[in-house]
Amino acid sequence: MKTKTKIFIAFLLNLIFSAFELIGGTITGSFAITSDAVHDFGDAVSIGISYALERLSLKKSNDKYTYGYTRFSVFGGLLTTLILLLGSGIVIYNAFWRIINPKIIDYNGMIIFAIIGLIVNFFAAYFTHGGKSINQKAVNLHMLEDVLGWAVVLIGAIVMRFTNLSIIDSILSISVALFIVVNCIKNLVQITQIFLMKTPKEVDINELREYIKEIEGIIDVHHLHVWSIDGETHCATLHIVADKIAPSIKAKIKEELQEHGVTHVTIEMETPSEECHDTSCNINRTLNPHSHNHHCN
Repeated sequence: MKTKTKIFIAFLLNLIFSAFELIGGTITGSFAITSDAVHDFGDAVSIGISYALERLSLKKSNDKYTYGYTRFSVFGGLLTTLILLLGSGIVIYNAFWRIINPKIIDYNGMIIFAIIGLIVNFFAAYFTHGGKSINQKAVNLHMLEDVLGWAVVLIGAIVMRFTNLSIIDSILSISVALFIVVNCIKNLVQITQIFLMKTPKEVDINELREYIKEIEGIIDVHHLHVWSIDGETHCATLHIVADKIAPSIKAKIKEELQEHGVTHVTIEMETPSEECHDTSCNINRTLNPHSHNHHCN
């Protein structure tokens, strides 16, 4: 099943189920259920946005977006994560107030709604699991949160039924929200690194440079940059100093880079007699006085 289809299914399930939860929270008096209804509605809105951006990300490149629209998917993941963080913050805030001002809860009703909620959200999580894009991972985090949330509500309702400690309802809500906040922060770090064009964690620049230098005919490698478009598609630009300008050398370089997960490569070939006028070469040579970039100024 395609990523955008999975996200659309998650959107429909969240939208329909948020209305069901609102009714359930009102009937049972459970803040955990009511807050989750508001949270799920926010999920539905953010997932709807993610779905639209995921569709947009599939468009081919043009004169305005020469790398294509792939990064719109990452932007969708950013929006989804931020909304999830906001929702978790609201849940934590209101749960603390419920601890101070506890209310009567229908534990039996909570158990019924929790079982239904667990089943529905389990299927939603199943549909969105295994995604590689940042966007789908963020959506799946929403679904995982809902599964955990309903599992916690179910356990809490059973415990409260026998202990009559309504405070457990709020404590469990806070626990799930904090768990999601931690995962959201991890997502935000990854998204930020992509937008800042940080070298992908699975790529070792120094190791890559050494592998390229071992290719026959190559004298030196400099001005090597590797970044990711969306967390999956990695790009690289590099300058190659070779004893001759040959298509076979370029082919071997691209083959080596593909083995390291870099699929989009731009290579500039230079001879030992040429001077590289890129300022980064001067900087690299200053930082690394043992560099073999003798052609750099």
